[in-house]
Amino acid sequence: MDPKHRSRLITEGRDRAGARAMFKAVGFTDSDLSKPLIGVANTWIETMPCNFHLRRLSAKVKEGIRAAGATPMEFNTIAISDGETMGTEGMRASLVSRELIADSIELVCRGQLFDAVVCVVGCDKTIPAAAMALARMNLPGMVLYGGTIAPGRFKGKDVTIQDVFEAVGANAAGKISDQELKELEDVACPAAGACGGQYTANTMSTVMEMIGLSPVGFNSVPAMDPRKDEVAFNCGSLVMEALKRGTRPRDILTSDAFENAIAGVAATGGSTNAVLHLLAIAREAEVPLHIDDFQKVSERTPLLADLKPSGRFVAADMHRAGGVRLLLRRLLRGNLLHSKALTVTGLSIAAESESAIETPNQEVIAPLERPLKQTGGLVILKGNLAPEGCVAKISGHERLSHRGPARVFESEEDAMTAVTSKQIRAGDVMVLRNEGPKGGPGMREMLGVTAAPVGERMGDSVALLTDGRFSGATHGLMMGHVSPEAALGGPIAAVHEGDMIHIDVNLRVLEVDISDATLKQRLAAYKPRPALYRAGVFAKYAALVSSASEGAVTRA
Repeated sequence: MDPKHRSRLITEGRDRAGARAMFKAVGFTDSDLSKPLIGVANTWIETMPCNFHLRRLSAKVKEGIRAAGATPMEFNTIAISDGETMGTEGMRASLVSRELIADSIELVCRGQLFDAVVCVVGCDKTIPAAAMALARMNLPGMVLYGGTIAPGRFKGKDVTIQDVFEAVGANAAGKISDQELKELEDVACPAAGACGGQYTANTMSTVMEMIGLSPVGFNSVPAMDPRKDEVAFNCGSLVMEALKRGTRPRDILTSDAFENAIAGVAATGGSTNAVLHLLAIAREAEVPLHIDDFQKVSERTPLLADLKPSGRFVAADMHRAGGVRLLLRRLLRGNLLHSKALTVTGLSIAAESESAIETPNQEVIAPLERPLKQTGGLVILKGNLAPEGCVAKISGHERLSHRGPARVFESEEDAMTAVTSKQIRAGDVMVLRNEGPKGGPGMREMLGVTAAPVGERMGDSVALLTDGRFSGATHGLMMGHVSPEAALGGPIAAVHEGDMIHIDVNLRVLEVDISDATLKQRLAAYKPRPALYRAGVFAKYAALVSSASEGAVTRA
C-alpha cells in the first residue's frame, strides 16, 4: 500500500498550496507534509482517572510515529465517566457517547484524509467506539488502552471502586460507619487508570487484544507502570508496519476474531457490556454476529481468570501473572480459539501466544485442567419476558434458579430509594424498566442499585432484571439488556407488582407467570412513559437507536 494513499490528496500539488499554508501556520514543515499523516485520536479528558493520563501516552505515540518516518496529528474526542455519573441523569450520556466518539474519530479521519490512525482510549465507551470507527472507515490503525488503575488498600486488603459502591449499601444498612465509608472512599482510587477489576474497561481491553485490534500485551500494562510509555512509543512503528503491509481493520475483524473475543470475555468473567459492544462493532464491520453466538461460545469456554467482581484479583494482577498472552496459550491448548486469526502486528493469535511467560506460582489464571468453572460466565436467557434475549453474568457462586414476586420500578432512582429504605425483601425480583436505549434514553448502567443489595447482604436472596444495563462490577443474579425494551412495547412493560417471575439459568429461561392472552392485553393497554427529552442529543439518540439485542447502534 502507498503509505500516503489518502494524504496526497490534501498535501500535494499546486492546488493544495492553501492547505499547506494552513498546516505551516501550526508548525508543520514541507518535510512533515511529504510523509504519511497518522491521526492520533486522543480521548483525554480531565474529569476522571481513566483517561486523565492519556496526554502523556499520546505524546509517546507521536514520538514513535515520528521515529517510524511519519507525521502524527493529534485530535481529541469527548468521554463520559461511568463511575462518576452512576445513579444520576448524567449516566444517560454514557452509551450515547459511544456513538459520538465513533462519529468524531470517523469524521476527523475522513475530513483530514489521514493515512492511518492510532486511537488512545480509556474509560468504557471510548474502547468500543474506537473499534467501531476503525471498522467503519477500514483505515489502517490500532487501539491502545491507557491501562488499569492500581488497587487501593483498605484495612489490609486490595479494594476497587466496586467496594465503594457496595459500601454505600452497607452504610445504609448500618453495617459500616460514615467514617469507614469516608476512609474507603479516600483510598479506593489511588491514581490514574481505569477501574481495576475485570469490569467493562478492562473487559474491553482484553477484547481488543483477543480480537486483534490492539497489539497483544500492550493494553494490559497498568496505567502508571513505566513500561506503558514504552508500549505507547512502539505503537508508532507498528502502525507504520500495518500501513505499509496494507492491513486494514476488516482483514482482522472476521467471524473467527469475534468468537475469539467472546471467548476472552467468557474466560475472564468479563462484563455483560461486552455483548452490547461486540454486537455494535460487528455491525460496523458488516460481520454477522447474533446474541445467541455469545451463549454458544460461552458454553464451550471455561472460566480461567479469578478476577473481580466475583473473583479475588484485579487486572494488574493478571498482567503480572502472564497477561492475555498466557490466557491465549491456555485457550489454544484446549483448541478453544481460532488460532489463525490475524492481529494488527501481522502475526496470528497463535504466534502471539508463543512468547507467553507465566509467573511461577501465580494463582490468577487457572490451568486448563482445573478451571474455576467449566463454562464461561456469559448466559443468554430468553422467554416470554425477553423474546429477543437478555444477558446475565454467572460466576458460579450465584444460585441458578429463582422464583419470586415482581417489585416494579419505572426508573433506577425509584428502585434505589426502595433498596436504601429497606423496602426490598428476601425473594423479591426487582424489575426496572424504561431504562433501555430508547426509553432511558441512553440505557443507564446501574452499579449503585445492583451493588446496594450486596452491601446490605441481600445479594443471595434478591434478583433483578432490567431493560437497562449493568456495570462490569455488578455481580449476583442480575439480568440486563431485556429485549425488546419497555419503550418498544417489550413484555417487560406488562409486568405488574406481585407477578411471579421465574428465572432458570440452566434452562436459559426468563418468564413471568401469566398467560399469553393476559400478556397481550396488558401490552395493548400499556402507555409508554412520555419522552424525557424533546430536543437535543438525547432526543436524537432515542429517535435513531436500535434494540440492545442489536448492539444499540444508531441507524439512519
